[in-house]
Amino acid sequence: MSNPLQHLSKSAVKDNRLNEVARLLRPFKRSKSDAAHEVWPGLYIGDMNMAVNYSELKKCRFTHVLNCVDKLDSSKNYRIRGIKYLGINTLDLETFNISVHFKPAAEFIHTALMEEGKILVHCWAGVSRSATIVLSYLMLKQNMTLKEAINTVKEKRGILPNRGFLRQLLDLQTQLHGS
Repeated sequence: MSNPLQHLSKSAVKDNRLNEVARLLRPFKRSKSDAAHEVWPGLYIGDMNMAVNYSELKKCRFTHVLNCVDKLDSSKNYRIRGIKYLGINTLDLETFNISVHFKPAAEFIHTALMEEGKILVHCWAGVSRSATIVLSYLMLKQNMTLKEAINTVKEKRGILPNRGFLRQLLDLQTQLHGS
């Protein structure tokens, strides 16, 4: 039987890592609404207002859109405008398993960038779900640690993934880089 104190110490270590990552996100600076911010060459984070402003999408020459709140299939609205689209149905809840979307979303983003496209990744406010997906892309495809990914993104846009999403990103970091 395992030592219960050993389990607590592992839990405490995880909590400390989570708190350390959460501190990286401070101070949170709210980004201008209706705007998309380039957080990596060709990769933008925005909100729902930007995502449904089709004239602005065209003006900005977006070739791809990754919708992180796809409750309804809105792919037709983008396809008829010549924009490649991926919708993932996520909830901004600490208990939601967003990690199942990390690899497919990273592949979609990576393909867009390899095609020399411009991709908008968005959710309602552009701070939690879309930020989490972009952070996972930077970790999976650009070999960044979570800390490096956060610092890269927050330099251009205020982000605030919920604590459950941060835990899943820490798990991804452990898978990619060890503890």
